[in-house]
Amino acid sequence: MSPTPKIGALAVVLHKGQVLLVQRSKQPDAGLWGFPGGHVEWGETVLEAAARELLEETGVIAEPIRYLDNLDLLLPGPDGQIRAHYLLVGVACRYISGTPLAADDAKDARWFATEQIAQGNLPMSDRVPDLLRFALQADQVSDRPDSRA
Repeated sequence: MSPTPKIGALAVVLHKGQVLLVQRSKQPDAGLWGFPGGHVEWGETVLEAAARELLEETGVIAEPIRYLDNLDLLLPGPDGQIRAHYLLVGVACRYISGTPLAADDAKDARWFATEQIAQGNLPMSDRVPDLLRFALQADQVSDRPDSRA
């Protein structure tokens, strides 16, 4: 049987002009900042996985709202052959409660001003700025009053 990609969920939480990021403690991306997330478990939706992983890694509770984007992560080995393949799904989540405290696979967890991410002066995982941009656009759309009312 040939290997298959693993599915991961990334929780993108915006709150008061800030975004929640974790510093990874394990490979891939050890030491880099990224969105809390992890593997989708059997029988669990990606939305459920995003909320669960967020709570496990940071202690923050949020409601998963919508899918944002899919990211392919292909990790080659020393011989150039693909050794791991992940399909990461960004999920916009609405903050409910909690103060970030690193746990599980996170070395650190904290809020960052969204402008700081755009400046690119933080060591981050690939596509963090892109996924944040999608989340900010989706957040603006959801804040607009319904023009049909």
